[in-house]
Amino acid sequence: MAPLADGIKIRGKRFGGVSREHWRRVNEAMDPETQYVEIYRNVAMHEFPWDMNQALSFALFRTYAVPGIGRLLDATGEFEGNTQKRYDDTALLLEVPFGRGFEDPEARAAIRRINQMHRSYDIPDHEMRYVLSTFVVVPKRWLDDYGKRPLSDVELRASVNYYRELGRHMAIPDIPDSYDGFARLMDTYEAEHFAFDPGGRRVADATLALLLTFHPSFASRAVEVFSRSLMDQPLREAFGYDAPSRRVEVLSRGLLRARGIALRAFPVRRDPKRIEDLPWIRSYPDGFRVEDLGTFPGGCPVPRHG
Repeated sequence: MAPLADGIKIRGKRFGGVSREHWRRVNEAMDPETQYVEIYRNVAMHEFPWDMNQALSFALFRTYAVPGIGRLLDATGEFEGNTQKRYDDTALLLEVPFGRGFEDPEARAAIRRINQMHRSYDIPDHEMRYVLSTFVVVPKRWLDDYGKRPLSDVELRASVNYYRELGRHMAIPDIPDSYDGFARLMDTYEAEHFAFDPGGRRVADATLALLLTFHPSFASRAVEVFSRSLMDQPLREAFGYDAPSRRVEVLSRGLLRARGIALRAFPVRRDPKRIEDLPWIRSYPDGFRVEDLGTFPGGCPVPRHG
């Protein structure tokens, strides 16, 4: 990693001895074809930790609008009684490979757990490929709309390569080799598959209900409306959610954009922000073992049809 720059007193350029452009410059100095894990780690843990967490959570939320996915998740029962653990395990397992690198023993254990869960069910490759595409496309679009800056070309290419590698470890075939390919896959798939399903709606409702517990109870109504304001119309229609008023939607999205603009004046994050450090990750107050994470460890409790 490049050394931290010396402090220079230029208004708007440096803070505490580190340029506000530090992580972009560090990433630009690396090769996204070979150093994509390091670049993606910097993006997710240093430059955009909150945004990436929100965007990846929203990416998973989108997948519930595909009836095959939402119906299966509902059938497992995990979203009815173990929503918090399901949320925590997913976030923690997804972080390990980019936090440690694919060759690290804990990363191997995390991928093994992910594969064990998925192989407990008859999940078609096209659904796996679609979910992977959301991890590439949704964060890029989120940062375009709400981040303090968009991803650079190097960072975007690193994201593509990182998820191609993750997909390879998950034995997903026919993975796109470019961002445009991932974007076409996601948009086409959603246009063809988004539809209302009672199971998908229950999973979405349970996820939103969990989200409300991350905030003070007096703010729950506002948070719920704010969440619907960030959904595009096809997603809302797939869940049967009412659209907020145009004024509320514009205000909600405007507040997020204003946050991104304000962050341009903040100092860079020098220490990594890990998922386990977030206050809404609650299932393991005494720590956890990666080998024990996962909500479907006992085989295939739910038959898969269609």
